[in-house]
Amino acid sequence: MSLLDNPGVSLAQQNANQNNLVALDVGARQAIVRIHLLGALRAISYLGEDLVPRGRKARAVLGYLCLHAGQRVPRAKIAALLWDRVPDHQARASLRQSLRELLLALGPSADEVLETDAEMVRLNQRVCWVDSAAILAGPHPANLLRTDLAALCEGELLEDLNGISEAFDEWLLMERARFATEITAVFDEELHQIAQADVPAERRAGLARRIIACEPTHEGASRILMTALADMGEKAQALREFERCRMAMQSRLEVEPSAETRALYDKLRSAPMRPKNDVAQPPQAQGLPRTGIAAAAPTASRLRIGVIPFQAPTEENAQLAFSLSQEIASALARFRWFDVVAALTPQPQTAQWDEAFLRAKGWHYAVEGNLISGAEKISISIRLLDIGPDIRPVWSDRFELATAMMDQLHDRVVAPVVARIDPAILFIEGQQSASRWSSASRLVVQAIPLLSSMRRAPFEKAGELLEEALRLEPGNAKAAAWRAFWYIYHIGQGWSSDPAACMGRAQELAFAAIKNDPESAEAHAVCGHICAFLEKDFDSALHYFNAATRLNPNVAVIWAISAATYCYIGQPDTALRHLERYKSLTPSNPNTHVWDNVFTTAYLIARDYEQAHRHGRRFVRENSDFCNGYKPLIAALGHLGRREEAAPYLQKLLQLEPNFTIAQFTRTYPLARQEDRDNYARGLELAGVPKG
Repeated sequence: MSLLDNPGVSLAQQNANQNNLVALDVGARQAIVRIHLLGALRAISYLGEDLVPRGRKARAVLGYLCLHAGQRVPRAKIAALLWDRVPDHQARASLRQSLRELLLALGPSADEVLETDAEMVRLNQRVCWVDSAAILAGPHPANLLRTDLAALCEGELLEDLNGISEAFDEWLLMERARFATEITAVFDEELHQIAQADVPAERRAGLARRIIACEPTHEGASRILMTALADMGEKAQALREFERCRMAMQSRLEVEPSAETRALYDKLRSAPMRPKNDVAQPPQAQGLPRTGIAAAAPTASRLRIGVIPFQAPTEENAQLAFSLSQEIASALARFRWFDVVAALTPQPQTAQWDEAFLRAKGWHYAVEGNLISGAEKISISIRLLDIGPDIRPVWSDRFELATAMMDQLHDRVVAPVVARIDPAILFIEGQQSASRWSSASRLVVQAIPLLSSMRRAPFEKAGELLEEALRLEPGNAKAAAWRAFWYIYHIGQGWSSDPAACMGRAQELAFAAIKNDPESAEAHAVCGHICAFLEKDFDSALHYFNAATRLNPNVAVIWAISAATYCYIGQPDTALRHLERYKSLTPSNPNTHVWDNVFTTAYLIARDYEQAHRHGRRFVRENSDFCNGYKPLIAALGHLGRREEAAPYLQKLLQLEPNFTIAQFTRTYPLARQEDRDNYARGLELAGVPKG
């Protein structure tokens, strides 16, 4: 859940506007492919994979379909456009080849993205986010955010696809003219909105800067920025803005600014300088003391995370910094157990976020960042602040990205940031002696590290906390999901006296979690693991894991859980790719470390016994009470002919699970392929495991 901190806009409006944020557009929950038509054509899957075909004609087909999204386009029309100098039958054959190349590039997403038959082709707009369409989508009441998106999507429409054919060039020229007309109307509409309302100067300046970033010669935006800067006491900057506008118009259009713009410049130049201390504080800070420590906020029902607009040393980078903070805020909002608060407009670069401001907000944590851009790379520093008795940084990281790789900003910065902030908060809140927020989720946060310990006493305590959370809040999806996991672990550790009853309870809780929160990625992942581990229904498991990674691809543990299922169905290479994604998102997370054992299983299924031994030995040293950690390690040592080395591990396993035998393993362990089951059992036998 996410609340938007936007003065002057009602809570109902803010909630309605949430779906229009730049970051939510960029990572729309229902979209499995992000397609950029502005600049060079790019297509990126929700996993960060490059889906662009190599051939220019295949890319042109994709671009054409994006600009006709949702329409059934005749194959003959596309063929005539791209192959305008060859016979029809040859053009149709060439189109078939380009469509085949496009479908191969889209990979597993192809069937959902493209619908084809013998005569027609259609792009499914419900599963694709397209930048040009997102900028023009509307209406957008009160949020003024289409220009946020436009600032990130710079470049000419399909600028790398000139010269494909004369007919395509003519069509592309018309599309660019149409888009230019429509985007100008967008800018004018948003300028009209702020001209008709009592909008603070900072907000007017922010909107104007975003428009200028997209269209440097837009005089209306330049005049609004000049006036806003003057109202803020920044007369020198207002005069510099006129010079910037004048130079842009001369270089691009070879014209001078209008009489209206020059008259405003003359008026500002002759006006007396307004002292900055006469300027009102930003609306968010009005009425707040700027020194001293404010009284602590009352106990909240949910944890609140504030995302402060990121700072940049120059106006040139201010919009990118702001948009990055917005994208991080919306990615954090996918974690369903806390609320995220983010400003809808950039703040002046001189804004000070002092202790009084942070405490008055009622936040429990705040995310702040700085962006510095050079000629060849950008550097981004991000910190998480714990707003407790003392405001202190509890997590920080620094990222560097080549300017040529800006299209990978989401995957290389946003994804790892939010994936590491979530467990950092979980860990800190789990250690807090006093509650700063009162809800069932608080008990869940305390239970997770106990559950992950895999020691019997803390594990049982975790079960009690989760049960109490469900008693307090029966509809809490996170509590239900983790309670279901508790039952799965209970069965897997051999602690259950009635596995069938535990399995039934786990199923009941998992499906209740999805019903209570259909957008909970954790709930879908739990259902997937139940289907695979307990029911051996692997098709259903993959369905739930696919849904989970779409809902929130930045929950690291989901990649590890799904990797286990790929081990079960005999696809260790896919499992290892998922595990690498898991570790790249959170290199170290004490709440999910038990899933590191899947590495051992994946290497065992892949018949790489040395790697399985290496990973397994390290895992059991750190997780000595997790019985399933020993089984793939023992099997790997058996295949390596190192029975004596396996003996102490087997002795420990039989202490944890006295009834473990090869017969019991082959009867219950969820391996889909008989050859994998036989190979695993053979390794156990060679290591000395009782046959049963």
